[in-house]
Amino acid sequence: MGLRRRLGGLWQRWQPSHALVMLPLALIVVITVVDILVPADVHLGPLLVVAPALTASFAGPRLTAFIGALAIGAQIFIGIHFGVLTTRNVMVQVFSLTVLSALIAFFCRVREHRKRELAKVRSVAEAAQKALLRPLPHRIGPLRIASLYLAAEDEAVIGGDLYTATGTDDGVRVIIGDVRGHGLSAVGESAQLLGAFRVVADQHATLPALAGALDRSVSRYLTDFVEAEDGIDEHFITALLLEIPDDGHMTRMTCCGHPPPLLLHEHHVRTLTTAHPAPPLGVAALPAAQFPVEEFAFDAGDTLILYTDGVTEARDENGVFFPLAQRVEQWAENRPEALLDRLRRDLLAHCQGHLGDDAAVIAIQRTPAARPDRH
Repeated sequence: MGLRRRLGGLWQRWQPSHALVMLPLALIVVITVVDILVPADVHLGPLLVVAPALTASFAGPRLTAFIGALAIGAQIFIGIHFGVLTTRNVMVQVFSLTVLSALIAFFCRVREHRKRELAKVRSVAEAAQKALLRPLPHRIGPLRIASLYLAAEDEAVIGGDLYTATGTDDGVRVIIGDVRGHGLSAVGESAQLLGAFRVVADQHATLPALAGALDRSVSRYLTDFVEAEDGIDEHFITALLLEIPDDGHMTRMTCCGHPPPLLLHEHHVRTLTTAHPAPPLGVAALPAAQFPVEEFAFDAGDTLILYTDGVTEARDENGVFFPLAQRVEQWAENRPEALLDRLRRDLLAHCQGHLGDDAAVIAIQRTPAARPDRH
């Protein structure tokens, strides 16, 4: 059994990386044999360069160089076979094949180096994502939670959308936001707001007081770190703050220029619009009293959908926006994890896999379960 298992492991490691090498080896053999068999005025030796070129498409520089050396050896063998190795034409063919094989191996090495660099960048981006957008716990108190983040930029895993949740003495506070713009500056502003929220979320008695503190924090950051030529007025963060008590069914909300959440109640969707939303964070430096707070019923079995405008502004090939409210109403019976899985697939299918903006969604379901211990 031990020998069979080791042989099986060797076969599994050999198959993906070495099975394809049989093709360039076969090409070298076939080209060499055919070149010997055809009339002397037909020269197939120059075709041997196909072997290292093909190898570079699936192998590294060492294997590519090895195949190139075999191709050069085959060209020399053909010249020796016909007794014309020292003629000008054959020497030029051998020299050309040597140079081309070396160039192919060199560019293969450059490609491998760039792949390693890209892998490092991706690992750093993944670490940054985990540090900034930590996965939300599946349960906080009586709430079942799921989250979804889709970055618009290719190869990116983080962007300007943000969300987090934290438990307080009598409930849970949640924030979801959207930084204006893209790139590293948006990531920096997102990180600053998330850090500020995690620090002060349980230090203010009301949502307006919390919103005011976050607004001052964002304004200070923009003043200190945004270059004057970039235009501070062009930098802001839309945000939605929720306070969901463990006991009772009334939930409080403060909206700072952010899209309104959706409430799934008894298989129907209601948009929780705000009559007088506050400006986005970092715009007006408002006092706490200027941030309105509204209440709505959030009963056991209900589900809240918080999202950024990257979801609702996703367009299909005809320019039609994604109908979020209509779609989630079809999945009202699903748990948050299943609901967001369906939403992710449907959203990407709607926009053919190319989002115009980062998209973030949180699904929060209140359950009748007893309050578990907080971690």
